[in-house]
Amino acid sequence: MEVNSNKITNLKDAVTKHVTPGCHLSIGGFTINRNPMAAVYEIIRQNIRDIHLYAHSNGQGMDELVGAGCVSCLEIAYGGTGKFMSTCIRFKKAAQEKTIKIEDYSNYQMTLRFLAGSMGIPFLPTRSSLGTDIINKWGFSKEFRQDNQKIPNQKLVELENPFDNWCDTERMVLVPAINPDVTIIHVQQADYRGNCKIDGLTFADIEQAKAAKVLIITCEDLLDDDYLKNNPDRNQIPFIHADAVIHIPFGAYPTACFGHYDYDPVYLKNYTRVAKNDDLYKGYIEETIFKNGTHMDLLDSVGRERLENILADKNRGYAKKLDRR
Repeated sequence: MEVNSNKITNLKDAVTKHVTPGCHLSIGGFTINRNPMAAVYEIIRQNIRDIHLYAHSNGQGMDELVGAGCVSCLEIAYGGTGKFMSTCIRFKKAAQEKTIKIEDYSNYQMTLRFLAGSMGIPFLPTRSSLGTDIINKWGFSKEFRQDNQKIPNQKLVELENPFDNWCDTERMVLVPAINPDVTIIHVQQADYRGNCKIDGLTFADIEQAKAAKVLIITCEDLLDDDYLKNNPDRNQIPFIHADAVIHIPFGAYPTACFGHYDYDPVYLKNYTRVAKNDDLYKGYIEETIFKNGTHMDLLDSVGRERLENILADKNRGYAKKLDRR
């Protein structure tokens, strides 16, 4: 494994090589926390279309990919950014206008689906969604499933518990595994081989990373090979899963990266405003994403003062004096 173990590359090349039209893509993060935004913006710049997107409870990254027209199918538990968008606006519009196919699961079910994928098994059982319409309401028709070999032939399967002689649960729900073509996550620390250390809540990122055929990692800190060996028990993702490592400080901006910076309320409030209007949103895509050819260009357009304002207090992990109104 030591031969050709250096996986450092640049974001444009990694996206061009691995994120292709029609691919099944998973992105990490949760609402406005640790979304791989630099990669999301690069996908939009490259105008990669017809993506089948998986997300646990994503917010900003998912909404911008949907709003930019990159997504044709979405499997998700929840899409929102808290007080900025209780439901993501471009996602909501796409659902209402039926411009993309959407299939919803519970939060726990999405976690189990990625876990099953990471374990190499076809499904996992749960009680989650028993007695709800999640079981009965399918976003993908049987015909669509038959024509797409990358998705299971059924959304969920409800069946009798074969071990009911010692358990009071009469019925169970089987959730199908997810094995994305590509997963993209943003982490605090990674080394050149792809070992990763995530500080704070990990959400479903570890399961998403291990379930994928290809893993792209963007990171705040790029470390030498020996550093992460000091506390190996704190490295959640080993190098065997990684295919590309890209050093991008503020790579989750405008979402938060625990221990490094908070979310930017100015950016997110403006995004909410423009996302409600089609013309304003087209202008946002053009001015903020396309005219800024790289993530560094985007950060330069925001300005050092704004970025310094969201820097995290090292004792707390977030910006303690940030005006969040």
